[in-house]
Amino acid sequence: MRLCRFEQNGKAAVGFFLDEQVIPLSTAADAAGETLEATDDLLSFLPHGSQHEAAQKMAEWLAGDESAVASLAIKDASILTPIPRPNKLLLLAGNYAKHIEEGGENAVERAQTYPYVFMKPPSTTLNHHGGDVPIPAVSPGNIDWECELGVVIGKKAKDVSEAEALDYVAGYTVVNDISDRGFQPNPNRKERSRDKFFDWQHGKWHEGSCPVGPCIATPATISDPQNLPLKLTVNGEVHQDASTALQIFPVAAVIEFISSFVTLEPGDIISTGTAAGVGHAKGVYLKAGDQVAACIEGIGVIENTIVV
Repeated sequence: MRLCRFEQNGKAAVGFFLDEQVIPLSTAADAAGETLEATDDLLSFLPHGSQHEAAQKMAEWLAGDESAVASLAIKDASILTPIPRPNKLLLLAGNYAKHIEEGGENAVERAQTYPYVFMKPPSTTLNHHGGDVPIPAVSPGNIDWECELGVVIGKKAKDVSEAEALDYVAGYTVVNDISDRGFQPNPNRKERSRDKFFDWQHGKWHEGSCPVGPCIATPATISDPQNLPLKLTVNGEVHQDASTALQIFPVAAVIEFISSFVTLEPGDIISTGTAAGVGHAKGVYLKAGDQVAACIEGIGVIENTIVV
């Protein structure tokens, strides 16, 4: 089951995501004779949510009735960010060996290191399928892409083991961690030892720099998060083409690590790092008018336009 938030006639709602079409849950519920609480809280329809069982029943009913799908689907819906205000938006750096190597560093084995986790401000960086990604006027020349698997937490997780970690997942989504590779505030500054790190970190925080979506696929749909092909194109040209099988730290290990010192809450999003093929390694950066499409098999494609 894949669910999305969408807007139609100025109102936000939740629907079944069918790539080019959406079936509103409310419409499906009426047709199937189910009762649902009217809400655009997508999390409530995912595993661990109060209305998940009803949503599953409707998905099964639709799967057995092609005529119902055809009659209920709409094509003019604007897709919204699936979780509009997560408490935490956590991302990994350096979770694919070849991406580490294309950045000029030596990759290490999992046993020799730990996940590098950073954050983006969710209230200002989150973006949606079809949304414009602005090139920041403060640092316009080095804007890059990063296609990543996003993990949505479904229930509170603290000190969970890797073996049980996936039981806390509500679903999976696509994240494009738009990054500024050349942010250097105050060009006349006096260099300090940690400037490079903070330049990198602050370069992750520009407005609209975290498109997420277009939907959330449930764990029943994504049976193995470590076997998902991912691909990113710019203006139709493939730049990233890899698989989550190449992650140094798999999803379950990441949840175990973060929950060992941070309580994960329902709706929190963890983006699990990017594969090789970023623009910085080739000296190619995003510019106004570029069309960026990040795809993960089984979830969908999130497309965005770069603007000034």
